[in-house]
Amino acid sequence: MSEATETLRQEVRGWLEANVPPNWREAMTGCSQDAFVAAQRDWFGKMVAAGYATPHWPAQWPGGGRSLAEQKVIYEEIARIDAPRLILYFVSLYHAAMTLVEWASPEQAKAYLQGILDGEIWCQGFSEPNAGSDLAALKTRAERKGDVYVVNGQKIWSTMAQYADKCLLLVRTGSDGPKQAGITFLVMDMNTPGITVRPIEQITDDEEFAEIFLDDVEIPVANRLGEENQGWAVAQSTLASERGLTLVELSQRMRGMLWRLTDAAAKAGRADDPIIQRELGEVANMVSASCAVADNYLKRRIAGEERIGDASIVKLYYPRALRAYTSLGMKLAGATGQIHAPFTAGGSQETGNWPVDFMNSYAWSIAGGSDEVQRNIISERVLEMPREPKNWKVEG
Repeated sequence: MSEATETLRQEVRGWLEANVPPNWREAMTGCSQDAFVAAQRDWFGKMVAAGYATPHWPAQWPGGGRSLAEQKVIYEEIARIDAPRLILYFVSLYHAAMTLVEWASPEQAKAYLQGILDGEIWCQGFSEPNAGSDLAALKTRAERKGDVYVVNGQKIWSTMAQYADKCLLLVRTGSDGPKQAGITFLVMDMNTPGITVRPIEQITDDEEFAEIFLDDVEIPVANRLGEENQGWAVAQSTLASERGLTLVELSQRMRGMLWRLTDAAAKAGRADDPIIQRELGEVANMVSASCAVADNYLKRRIAGEERIGDASIVKLYYPRALRAYTSLGMKLAGATGQIHAPFTAGGSQETGNWPVDFMNSYAWSIAGGSDEVQRNIISERVLEMPREPKNWKVEG
């Protein structure tokens, strides 16, 4: 680390020590939704004002233009002090922002990115009940009528959609040629008439995801990103961020939380157990590897050398490390550690509430494209193996 980077580390550490809400974990454990949203808005505002919420944004935006080393320092310090995770703004800060940077017109970028800095919450309307990871099979339809698109259909698994102000929406506007050719990318104001949002209660007792029902929703043509029927290419920017950039922060947070496993081993009286020590070492190596893979992805992206499939490598490895981490936590917690306890809103993936953490780890094998999708992308686009046959059947 250079002297300048170490100076930044001391600045970030000092600011976090003065500003992280004291006892936030206790306040957010089993709290109401209103309390969660209020706490997230407050913490987001402070992070934006300090310039630490957007180190990955372009340099012309407040807090943006940080180098790889500087971004790592900020993420490491956030993890070290166990600051609240900005989950309510996760899509806004990463998925939406990186898509807008690449595809929005100057006027769109100025309005939408400033809206995010001002506190707008964004969600993502990609998945559908009968499409899943086969995103190209989406059926939500948009018909152009003058200056608006009239949209009808349903989206599902939209993170925090019940709180969102805007939505990154994929719709079908054409049916000729390959499925990917008839998709358009729109920005939808969530206050538009015809939108119904229904939260989905999860096994963890959380309502992180929601369904979105669209009934004759009118979206201005001016809200389109890219050209009509070229939304598949725009969506790749969103997915690349979801599969790669977001995991840079989460990998650093997992490394910062390794102490929870050693703490659990000590509480279980197994700190000197050679089997546990070996398993701790294996998990630590996997977590370090996850950070290295994510760092390499970010380095390529900053240098303009990102390849198709790089983000899939990050996305495929992170859930494996997270599963190993939470599995060992479950093992160390023993039988009494399996008793249900209220989850911590705004916590990371490694809260120490091991049953909840373990169940959440499975979500990362699906979110942003399943493991099977990532393996296909890596094999076909990185390893240049033959493409998967389409419409094949098992002969019997």
